[in-house]
Amino acid sequence: MPQDYSDTGHATGAVRASLQIEGAAIAVIACVAFACTGASWWLFAALILGPDLAMIGYLRSPRIGAIAYNLAHTYTAPAGLAAVAIAFDWGAAWPVVCVWVVHIAADRMLGYGLKYARGFKATHLSTGKEV
Repeated sequence: MPQDYSDTGHATGAVRASLQIEGAAIAVIACVAFACTGASWWLFAALILGPDLAMIGYLRSPRIGAIAYNLAHTYTAPAGLAAVAIAFDWGAAWPVVCVWVVHIAADRMLGYGLKYARGFKATHLSTGKEV
C-alpha cells in the first residue's frame, strides 16, 4: 500500500492528488470568470506568466526568492486585489484577478507548490529531489 502521508514537509499520495485536482477545478472556474469579464484573450496571454516574475528574487538569495515567489503564488494577493476592486468599483482589476488565480491554480495542478528557502525545487508539493 502506498504511503499517503508525509512527515517530510510535502504533500504525497491522495493529498497531493487532491491539491492537483483542486488546482484544475479552480483554473477552469477562473478561466470562465475571465471570459465573463469580456476582456481580450490577448490580455490573458500577456498576463498569465506575470506572477513568475517573482522568481527574480532568487537572484538575491534562495530565501528572498522563496518569499517573493510565495507572495505572488498564494490566493491572498489576488484576493486583496479583488477586495480593492470591490471597494473602489474598479472593474478593470477583475481580468487581472482572474488571470492571477488561473496561474496559481495551474501551478498547483501541475504540481508546482509554494517554495521552501532550502531550494527552488523544494516545495509543499515536492521533495526538491524530483526533476
